[in-house]
Amino acid sequence: MTTTPIQDPTQPDGISRRVRRVPVFDPVLLFAVLGICGASLLTLHLAGASVSGVSANYYVTRQATYFAVGIVLAAALSRIDYSRLRELKYGLYAVTIAGILLVSLVGSVARGSRRAVALPFFSFQASEVGKLLLVLALSAFVVDRIRRLGDRDTTGRVVLAALVPAALVMAQPDLGSALVYVVVLLAVLFTAGTSWRHFGGLFALATVAIGLVFVAAPAANITVLHQYQKDRLTAFLHPSNNPDRQGYQQDQSKIAVGAGQKTGRGDDATQTKLKFLPEAHTDFIFAVVGERYGFVGATLVLSLYALLIWRGLRILTLAKNLYGALVAAGIVAMLMFQVFVNVGMTIGIAPITGIPLPLMSYGGSSVITTLLAIGLLQSIYVQGRAAAAYKGRVLTY
Repeated sequence: MTTTPIQDPTQPDGISRRVRRVPVFDPVLLFAVLGICGASLLTLHLAGASVSGVSANYYVTRQATYFAVGIVLAAALSRIDYSRLRELKYGLYAVTIAGILLVSLVGSVARGSRRAVALPFFSFQASEVGKLLLVLALSAFVVDRIRRLGDRDTTGRVVLAALVPAALVMAQPDLGSALVYVVVLLAVLFTAGTSWRHFGGLFALATVAIGLVFVAAPAANITVLHQYQKDRLTAFLHPSNNPDRQGYQQDQSKIAVGAGQKTGRGDDATQTKLKFLPEAHTDFIFAVVGERYGFVGATLVLSLYALLIWRGLRILTLAKNLYGALVAAGIVAMLMFQVFVNVGMTIGIAPITGIPLPLMSYGGSSVITTLLAIGLLQSIYVQGRAAAAYKGRVLTY
């Protein structure tokens, strides 16, 4: 493994110094990421063939390009001290809000939602980039007020800072990304040590908000959630009630996963080939894995995600400061929630919210944002290991 020598600064010049070696990246995290990227390209080759009007390698080629760009940016980001980003918190937060507003104003409309700005090579989805920027900004806000974390005023300000972009994204409408923003908020507050009484208050407010959205607002003819969003949120509870409408996507996904059995159907994956499975290259790419490679293939992919999450949690414990720990917590929560919801909706235990499977689903904004998040984790890892080496601590893998 490539390492960087770290000299002990406690020894004066002219005296023999003890030199330690510190890795320049976490190889286990890199292995997990590259494994998922490889699985994505392999699966997209089959999924792309089921999409009308494009060649089998159309999505593979573009996804590989996104991976290449994202990995280069992640490598560059891993070489900087992430702590410097704390000073840019207001700018990062402003970019988050501005990006979402830009998409809301000039973004292209697809299937009733205005979520992205069409660019020559890919569609820029500000809500995806906003996930990572919000992690960085919220973590900085919490660190700045860490001595007053027990005050309700502090919790209220942080919650408000997260709910503003979440509400803007919700209005596009993009329910999935809004939920990710809320999960990031909870992860940052929990890791910082926010009082359980504050979480209890937030839970009570959330319960009231849900009641307003699903009961009070419709009674007053106020549209908060569109009907198709309500249908998606509730269809997974009774998918057989409307198998040709709200339950169609999930039914076809479960059929594909079940047909894969232990080792998969291989080239006989008819659910994908015959185009019964909707959005096979994006939202339901895990169903393609399940049908083509079966339980074995699905387990391998989930194992890679488990490895990625474990390393992220390990990096959290190695962070040299609270800011690094909060950023790592936000990133891990973001990735873990997206994996759980995407896989859950594929097998019928979670509602369809349009959340992509990180690094597996096709999409430039999602892929590049996720790889930038990985680059930040690598930066936290390297900085943490270097700080430990300076202090003479025993470093464990």
